[in-house]
Amino acid sequence: MKMAIRFASLILFAFASLTVIGQAETTIITESSDPLEDKYLDDVVAKRLIFEKQVLAYEPVREADVPWEKRIWRVIDTREKVNLPFAYPEEPFFSILAEAAENGEIKVFNDDKFKSMLTPDEVSSKLVSMDTSIVYDPVTYEEEVRVTRSEINPNDIKRYRVKEMWYFDKESSRMLVRILGIAPLQEVFDEDTGTFKYELPLFWVYYPEAREVLSRYTVFNEMNDASVITWSDLFEMRRFSSYIYKQSNVLDVRLIDMFPNSGVDRLLESEKIKSELFNWEHDLWTY
Repeated sequence: MKMAIRFASLILFAFASLTVIGQAETTIITESSDPLEDKYLDDVVAKRLIFEKQVLAYEPVREADVPWEKRIWRVIDTREKVNLPFAYPEEPFFSILAEAAENGEIKVFNDDKFKSMLTPDEVSSKLVSMDTSIVYDPVTYEEEVRVTRSEINPNDIKRYRVKEMWYFDKESSRMLVRILGIAPLQEVFDEDTGTFKYELPLFWVYYPEAREVLSRYTVFNEMNDASVITWSDLFEMRRFSSYIYKQSNVLDVRLIDMFPNSGVDRLLESEKIKSELFNWEHDLWTY
């Protein structure tokens, strides 16, 4: 009798276990448990490979292997056709830099020597402007000063300044370039006449440390939506158009200081500097 009771208990326990397992499997595998973003994908397949790859660290360079180097400052104009991705309306490049700087994800500086670092609060103050205007109260006819707080419109950032170092690596016998910093330029206008006065760098992003953050954001490709690259890829492959704004010199002058009234002469001098960089490496070899 005891054996029969034990046998019946084992059978009941086995059925109960199967029921629990079946219920657990039924609970896990349900259509409603699929993530919403996977059900309504705005693509044929989710693009994950571009975000799974890691940013490669720069190859270490010994001081003894760099017998020559030259600092170059360039300007990227977002109105040029090849540079239009910088002004992509859904995600402008300036918005990426500003958000990362405000969140403290990237380090930004007040100058291109990367000595005076800005805090996130200081960056936020640079991204807004306070405009004062005088209005008249229709009841008392008294003047009132009204302060308007406005954020910088990403569409107003039309140019970026890039500081880079060209150097000759003796170990690999190659001329190489490494970007050091990127700065969005804000246009400054005369308050009375509204005419353009000059451009002012909002902040300088230290590019070597910002590569990791820039690798999280993709660049719009007008020719092929499936061919996705990140912003770090764009700068490493130098898929942008620019002109030379300044080179290191003993007087620390810019091309605009040398040719203040002739844009054509500035452009010709820019091309001359570019040719000198190419010829420096070219003249090392005998063909």
